Amino acid sequence: MQHNTRKSEQSARETPSCCISLQDAKRANSKSETNNAVPIVPSHESALTGIFEISKVLTAPSRLEVTLAKVVDLLRSFVQMRHGIISLFDGDGAPDITVDAGWSESSDERYRMRMPRKAIDQIVTTDTPLVAENIAVHSAFSAADMDVLGASDTIPVSFIGVPIRVDANVVGTLTIDRVLDNRSRFRLDYDVRLLTMIANLVGQTVKLHRLFACDRERPMAEKDRLQKQFSEIKHPARERKKVHVKGIIGDSPALHALLEKIAVVAKVKTTVLLRGESGTGKELVAKAIHELSPRAKRPFIKLNCAALPETVLESELFGHEKGAFTSAFNSRKGRFELADKGTLFLDEIGEISASFQAKLLRVLQEQEFERVGSNQTIKVDVRVIAATNKNLEEAVVRNEFRSDLYYRISVVPLLVPALRERRSDIPLLAAEFLKSFNSENDRTLAFDASAIEVMMNCGFPGNIRELENCVHRTAILAPGPSIVRNDFACSHGQCFSAVLWKSGSGKIALQPGPIVPVPVKPATPPAEAATSAAVAVPPVVSEQAPLAPAGAAPLNGAKMIDSERVIAAMERCGWVQAKAARLLGLTPRQIGYVLRKYGIEIKRL
Repeated sequence: MQHNTRKSEQSARETPSCCISLQDAKRANSKSETNNAVPIVPSHESALTGIFEISKVLTAPSRLEVTLAKVVDLLRSFVQMRHGIISLFDGDGAPDITVDAGWSESSDERYRMRMPRKAIDQIVTTDTPLVAENIAVHSAFSAADMDVLGASDTIPVSFIGVPIRVDANVVGTLTIDRVLDNRSRFRLDYDVRLLTMIANLVGQTVKLHRLFACDRERPMAEKDRLQKQFSEIKHPARERKKVHVKGIIGDSPALHALLEKIAVVAKVKTTVLLRGESGTGKELVAKAIHELSPRAKRPFIKLNCAALPETVLESELFGHEKGAFTSAFNSRKGRFELADKGTLFLDEIGEISASFQAKLLRVLQEQEFERVGSNQTIKVDVRVIAATNKNLEEAVVRNEFRSDLYYRISVVPLLVPALRERRSDIPLLAAEFLKSFNSENDRTLAFDASAIEVMMNCGFPGNIRELENCVHRTAILAPGPSIVRNDFACSHGQCFSAVLWKSGSGKIALQPGPIVPVPVKPATPPAEAATSAAVAVPPVVSEQAPLAPAGAAPLNGAKMIDSERVIAAMERCGWVQAKAARLLGLTPRQIGYVLRKYGIEIKRL
């Protein structure tokens, strides 16, 4: 018996009296709340013990939300309260972290609903504690706040809220509420001072956590910056955002390089010269430059300079007054006037005559002109985009193209790549053309892998236009649901474009003998030369094969040429008589005579 008594006394001496007070007070408060009795007011010793325990929690390594929840839980042991909430705000003043003693990942919103918003705003704005002995009669609390805090006429509720500061800034609040009783009335001032001390400790902990987060993010940001610098040193070529233009299909490096230049050039007003082979899509490029420019909402006017004789071309570009020439029954605006504040696209500019080049030069330099038959000067603001498949440099050397006009239009030359320079785009383009064909003809054709291989190995001297014709022609004649290798004309030795293209091995798919007409010698008399040319040319000519040899003498007399060649030339030239005449080595008058003689109806495209 004496031994047990000594053991109890020794245990009591080894256990600090402050801890006993804290534990006893916590149990007593819990028990009194359960029995609705008057709670036991904690002693100063138990409060100091509680602050000591809170300081240990705040300095322990843990997640901030978990730490703050433990603080509220310890606060219950020596402060009379029903609920206690710590709320931290972000830079915009919105609640960022809200914890109670029972905090969990999904409980933030539930605790935020217990916070009287008006009272919290007053604490943050004034940077002073808020004490309400009875929230029912306090101006900072509304009827909704009474419901949130569980107050009623029979259950008066007290509220205490103190600011949490980091340096001179309020970053949050510490709030408690409890049922008002006679004993707690005299503890309000004491509890405010106690909560202010704890809020100051919490503020220091929040500051350390934020500094640690900044220190942790700073090396990551520095690492990202160094990696970016290293990447720029390793890859000095600046990567631009990929540009996508409606109507231009492809993903090859050559096309992407062109699109990047288009995006840059489109922003300025300067004149652009598009260089490239026929069928590469120069008109689409010109349209893209216009649509990406500040003039996108203004007119985009286009004109093929090679399709018109000089007199008509001048009227088309500059307009004319009534009575300026025989068929000028009314005044008419030219393309320059129609394109005012917009863009004018001049295709095949290398085909205009030397005399007209001088007229065009003045318009490009001064942005002014006179209509045909008028002496009134018209000022316009037009951006000119020109295009040609002709070697203008050689034309300048041969005095076929004015050098001053060349320098005026070639401010920013853009080279549109040929299809053979962007072979990876062939499957994409072919698929788009087949999709269009299927839509127009209610078909469901698809390409077999062997068909793609055939197209990838083709030279396509006519570029995208020829690829489109090849796809449509093969789709029309394909017997099955899929287009295979055997469906292509080149698989049967019937590809006429092979005449214009040699493979890397030097083999020619189709001999040019029966297709290309024999050149006429200069010493041969005109009539005899015309007869020889007519005999050498077969009645059927492919779309890609040349219709007349370069340098051949003009054919004198419409009887020297057959109707099929004229129809083929007119279709190739878009039913423009002047262009077809140049292609066949005839004059426009001779072409007109042939059309009338054979009763060929001119199509209006």
